[in-house]
Amino acid sequence: MILVTGGAGYIGSHVVRDLADRGYSVLVLDNLTTGHIAAVDKRAIFIQGDAGDPKVLERIFNKYSIQAVMHFAASCLVGESVINPLKYFQNNVAETVRLLQKMNEYHIKHFIFSSTCATYGIPNQSTIDEKLPTNPINPYGKSKLMIETMLKSISESDDFNYIALRYFNVAGAHKSGEIGEAHEPETHLIPNILRHLQGEFPYIEIFGNGYTTPDGTCIRDYIHVSDLSAGHILALEYLLKNKGQKTAEIFNLGNERGVSVLEMINLCEQVAGAKANVKIQPRRKGDPPQLVASSQKLRGVLGWEPIYDIKSTIETAWNWHQKHPNGYK
Repeated sequence: MILVTGGAGYIGSHVVRDLADRGYSVLVLDNLTTGHIAAVDKRAIFIQGDAGDPKVLERIFNKYSIQAVMHFAASCLVGESVINPLKYFQNNVAETVRLLQKMNEYHIKHFIFSSTCATYGIPNQSTIDEKLPTNPINPYGKSKLMIETMLKSISESDDFNYIALRYFNVAGAHKSGEIGEAHEPETHLIPNILRHLQGEFPYIEIFGNGYTTPDGTCIRDYIHVSDLSAGHILALEYLLKNKGQKTAEIFNLGNERGVSVLEMINLCEQVAGAKANVKIQPRRKGDPPQLVASSQKLRGVLGWEPIYDIKSTIETAWNWHQKHPNGYK
């Protein structure tokens, strides 16, 4: 059985569904602070609780034979992390420490970690590979890098195996349109553009249009949530297949293609068949002009290949928003 923490969240729920489709037995642990019970696949066992609650973990590890843990439970808003850093060090770092302690106690040695490109900070190169030094500039990125550091130390001292996946901008929804992205507040670009095009609010904001990019707006790498899920499952299967082999790996997970904010608005307009009202706002502090992943290491080691391009990613997101205008409510 695979334990998925945060399995009621946006990314976790897609991984849970894909695991179940592949015949895995899945147990979801989520406190539903930001997750949605309606997003959890009915084939999974669901337990409500914190990922670092020792009593809940003891109950799970005593009752179920857990092969591996896939850890998605975390607070993940960059702006909020700057305002309330203690929340992020508590929810992300301290909770993960308790989870890892219980895994060690019950001899569970395989761990897939949901990390982030925020560990790189503001890179000095437009295409980012895993050799680039880490220098996070906000508590969110720092909390994730702390966990990566812990995982490396534990692996060096024990027969503990892990893969950390640093991903970029996750987007889209399941091809069925049954599960998708529903955050409150929503901070991601694509759903906010689509919600604007549906008439939820009068304009879409662009934070800065004087960057050193072809159209002056920031360029980012967008990966479909199902391609992201596929990367996690390949990582899990790599660990399970190589049980006698020490594994301590970090992989980038991105689409390797940059899309500017203006390009994204134009693509969303094409998919939705509506015209956006754009409002230019000042730059946000710490926004680099361009962030694009190199996923060559992931392709080479795990054989990962993305299926969705940016247009089809937007189409799945639009399908979800059309079917679920109020998210999971």
